Amino acid sequence: MTYSIVARDPATGHLGIAVASRFFAVGAVVPHLHASGAVATQAFVNPMWGVEGAERLKAGESAATVLADFIARDTGHRQRQAHMIDADNRIAAHTGADCVDWAGHCCAEGISVAGNMLAGPAVIEDTLACYLDNPDRPFAERLLLAMRAGEAAGGDKRGRQSAALRIHHGQDYPWLDIRSDDHPDPLSELERLLEVASERYLIFSRAFGTRDNFSGTTDRTEIDRAIAARERELQAR
Repeated sequence: MTYSIVARDPATGHLGIAVASRFFAVGAVVPHLHASGAVATQAFVNPMWGVEGAERLKAGESAATVLADFIARDTGHRQRQAHMIDADNRIAAHTGADCVDWAGHCCAEGISVAGNMLAGPAVIEDTLACYLDNPDRPFAERLLLAMRAGEAAGGDKRGRQSAALRIHHGQDYPWLDIRSDDHPDPLSELERLLEVASERYLIFSRAFGTRDNFSGTTDRTEIDRAIAARERELQAR
């Protein structure tokens, strides 16, 4: 099942994973992120590749080292697919020999795309190309646009059911974590949720505590002003 994109925004260093599948609640098992590393684990999925992988990347291990260890330890590695990016922007990817066709992965600097049970290689190739062709788009929109290109190329050959988008802004908690667990058009639902999040939630998130500023922002004045401005913008639109 599944195709996904793991990327680091070159302008900000932010990390994100977008994923879509003809599988229920794909966002519950595929994406695993921390402040400095991201892992997508899929195919005949073993969530431990994501849970342990993200923790080890956070501790400073390289993506290649982590992935090689998983392949050596997991007797089901021929049915697994995973790809990841570490703190130094290095990518490692694995598509097991027994993953259901079509299955494979491709990458460029700061981005990896992988999928299995796909209509064909164009799914990941078009996803990667679309991401690279839209460097000026906001990161979240860029990820979803790239996923749309993969869907247009055939996506999961079984159809559509769920999708997810998770982005971290340098913290161990997500800046954005949205899922469509069971929907006839899950990518459209993510686009809708992103729009709703931009109305208040993403503005309010500016006040959250961080590793460098535990208290965050406690004065609501600028937050409330920004929310009001966004409401006026939406009304005018």
